Amino acid sequence: MNSLKPPTFKDVLSAYRRISPYVHRTPLYHYDTLDRLLGANVWVKHENHQVTGAFKVRGGLNLISQLNEEEKAKGVITASTGNHGQSIAYASRIFGVKAVICVPRNPNPTKILPIRLYGAEVIEHGKDFDDARMYAEKLAGEEGYRFISSGDEPHLIAGVATYTLEILQDLPETDVIIVPIGGGSGASGACIVAKTLNPEIEVIGVQAEKAPSAYLTWKERKPVKAKMETFAEGLATRAPFMLPQRILWEKLDDFILVSEEEILRSIMLYLENTHNLPEGAAAAGLAAALKIKERIKGKNVVLVMTGGNISVENLKRALAFKNKLTRKK
Repeated sequence: MNSLKPPTFKDVLSAYRRISPYVHRTPLYHYDTLDRLLGANVWVKHENHQVTGAFKVRGGLNLISQLNEEEKAKGVITASTGNHGQSIAYASRIFGVKAVICVPRNPNPTKILPIRLYGAEVIEHGKDFDDARMYAEKLAGEEGYRFISSGDEPHLIAGVATYTLEILQDLPETDVIIVPIGGGSGASGACIVAKTLNPEIEVIGVQAEKAPSAYLTWKERKPVKAKMETFAEGLATRAPFMLPQRILWEKLDDFILVSEEEILRSIMLYLENTHNLPEGAAAAGLAAALKIKERIKGKNVVLVMTGGNISVENLKRALAFKNKLTRKK
């Protein structure tokens, strides 16, 4: 995968034209309540309002639309904890391609049902994302499917980078963009766009302390596998994707880890202050911003709410955490 060529800003512009008929231009909203909370000028990029409820669909559409005829005829297979799978399933339905999505056992049902409704086959295998990924790679070899990595795909990165293009079209004076990182496609795409248009913009990544593979790989500049114990599916990888990492090594300004409790708190803070309900990964950006309040004070900060496909179980977890904090007071 190290031989893959990272996408360019020109690739992002091409992707934007290619996928625009099929996606929403999601809103960038300013919130006075978040300004007060963080001491900054805060906007939220609402990818939770996207057609599949998450940013990933931008990448799936860009990739599936560019398959050659042989690949379309054979079909595609990928692994996902949910949002990437929805992306590939949705794009495959539009372009008439058979899609198989491998997911870990006991997946988030709010993410898996749409995958089936989009017409893809769902296979549950393994205890986590990496188990499902390895099984998908095995099936690709046996059945001849075109395997789609959820991170090491230039077309995916160029596609998801289009949300950052929208951010800077709407708010050219952006100072800081904070992006959750699981595989790193969103953050690497944000780096490509932001550093091309204005190198002074800080792009900051955030991952869960209980699934720090991408963080450790970025910090040590070599692949690092790590534990995967977070409830936030979008951050739940135990091995890095090296194409996004190569971009992050060059362009990412900082990388922050947040605890499970900080993510749960931020889910509820988002609900209370924006009346939007993020999934765990999507709340991580706010959790990171709270950790660096002094650093971002007075700046124009964009938090990317990457998705809203939270499970009932995780919503209950966030509510229970909120109630626990209230009782302590």
